[in-house]
Amino acid sequence: MPTLVALAVLLFASTVRTDAGLVEIASAHDVKETIARLEAALARANATVVAKIDHAAAAAKVGERLPPTVLLVFGNPKLGTPLMRCAPSAGIDLPLKALVRDDGKGRVTLTYSDPAWIAARHGAKGCDEVVKKMGGALQTFAEAATAP
Repeated sequence: MPTLVALAVLLFASTVRTDAGLVEIASAHDVKETIARLEAALARANATVVAKIDHAAAAAKVGERLPPTVLLVFGNPKLGTPLMRCAPSAGIDLPLKALVRDDGKGRVTLTYSDPAWIAARHGAKGCDEVVKKMGGALQTFAEAATAP
């Protein structure tokens, strides 16, 4: 039980919500492992990975340097479609995305857009249940990817 309490404190203390609608969670793993764990969590939930973009590799191709930075684009139409029915313009923010990056000093974070912010941004009305479900799923995925 003390281990669970310590883990909950660590996760809460390492989660930051910004005014820009982003949720950022510190990871106990490097970028590669965090992405692998996120992909595994998504697979268990039958979510579809649409794209995996390695920004650092793309930068290297043009002679630029960037710390390890990977964007994973993923979704599940069972959640995204109802939100788009409430607010069709939400499609610009769907599928969902998670950015996993190293800050260049060895601190790795996973960042995603808060579904409540997405819904508010697009004026979604009557979608509270799906937004809550989407937020819970994202939190679960992020915790699975970042926890020790």
